[in-house]
Amino acid sequence: MENNDTLEVIQRIPLDKLRPYPDHPFGVRDDDMMQQTVESIKQFGVLVPGIAHPLPDGTFELIAGHRRKQASAIAGLDDMPIIVRDIDRNAATIIMVDSNLQRENILPSEKAKAYKMKLEAIKRQAGRPGKNSAQVGQNFEGKTSRAQIAENSPDSSSQIQRYIRLNELEPELLQLVDEGKIGMTPAVEISYLTPDEQRLLIETIDSEQATPSFSQAQRMRRLSGEGKLNDDTILGIMLEQKKPENWNLTLPMEKIRKYFPRSYTPQRMEETILKLLESWMRQQKRQPDQQRYRKPAALV
Repeated sequence: MENNDTLEVIQRIPLDKLRPYPDHPFGVRDDDMMQQTVESIKQFGVLVPGIAHPLPDGTFELIAGHRRKQASAIAGLDDMPIIVRDIDRNAATIIMVDSNLQRENILPSEKAKAYKMKLEAIKRQAGRPGKNSAQVGQNFEGKTSRAQIAENSPDSSSQIQRYIRLNELEPELLQLVDEGKIGMTPAVEISYLTPDEQRLLIETIDSEQATPSFSQAQRMRRLSGEGKLNDDTILGIMLEQKKPENWNLTLPMEKIRKYFPRSYTPQRMEETILKLLESWMRQQKRQPDQQRYRKPAALV
């Protein structure tokens, strides 16, 4: 196939001539989805061609298809079908991001970097405002760059802005977001702290084994803006007990039923457990400090 406008053709390109896209934000992981792709390629081959840009040295810069290339290599193939497009860096970046955003299990850090790359590519394209214009800028139809990105992505314009803010986080904090230990909303607030303040927060997280809630992150951001955020204020905020929202303790019935007569109802079990805990607490208060936290025999 050939298109006179883009000089686009489909070729079978050797895998060793396919170079990864510079700063490719999406990880290629050997997970269950990769194994499924490998099995599919072994049975049917690569059904959807990748997209690549020709380089002067005769190799090709892979724009879309990094996972398919990896799966092809695992499946024992030497080449894969590639749509060759002679396009500029901005167009290539937009295609690269759009072709990956519909995937499942994309990490927040991957989306953050991808959205930032696409935003910068759109702003560099013809018709974008100059460097002294508004930060995001608008095209001739009055749409912001983020609005354009949202048209072809699973996220809203405001959510895209939040993802882009994550790029301001120190790597250790961004990793905690990827691991689900820091939520999206507190992470955005933390991104407004200075790098030095973020490093102080990292030290506190490590020492206290706790991460900030949204309200704690908001307070840190406010104190940072006032020039009052330091290691002491960060520690003070982090030592505060987080507000328990709808917090309940559930005891599996199969684990506690053996300790009670069959005639006991769940309500009577609960009452008995609370009485035992009250008795245990009174014993701790009567014992010396060094014995205070021994478990009662009835609860061991």
